[in-house]
Amino acid sequence: MIQLVLARHAKSDWADDELSDHQRPLNDRGRRDAPLVARSVLRRGVRPELLLTSTAVRAKTTAEVFGAEFEVDVVERDDLYLAGPDALLEAARTGGADEVMVVAHDPGMSELVSRLAGHDVRMVTCAVAIFTWNDGGWDVVGTTPPDAFELLTP
Repeated sequence: MIQLVLARHAKSDWADDELSDHQRPLNDRGRRDAPLVARSVLRRGVRPELLLTSTAVRAKTTAEVFGAEFEVDVVERDDLYLAGPDALLEAARTGGADEVMVVAHDPGMSELVSRLAGHDVRMVTCAVAIFTWNDGGWDVVGTTPPDAFELLTP
C-alpha cells in the first residue's frame, strides 16, 4: 500500500513587510488550524512514516505541528520551497517510505493534487489531500488512479 498525504502550509502572516517570503510565519488562524486538521487526519487512521517539508518558516511550522501529532520526525528539504508538482512527487517517491506526507506551497501543491485526483482541486491553506493505492509501489502513483482520495480543509 502507498499512502501519499499532501498538505499546503497553514495560513501565513503578512503583517511584517520586512520579512522575506521564506521567513513569513503562521498567523493566528494558521496556528489554530494546523493542529485541528492534523487531528482530523489521525482520526482517519492516517499516520505517515515520513514527513517532508519545505524550509520556509510557514511550511516548517505547519509540518512540526503535524509531526508532533503523528509522532514522526520532520525532514526539511530546500528543494520543496515553491516546488512544482513533479518535484513534490519525486521527493515523496524517493523518501524511502510507503506512507509519506509532504508539506509545501501552491501552485505546485494544487497542481499535483489535481493531477492525482483527476479533477481540479484548489488546495486552500492547511488543506490536506490523502491518496491511497492499495496495490503496487510508487510506480503506480501518477499512472493509476488512487483507490481512495479524500480532501480535508480547515
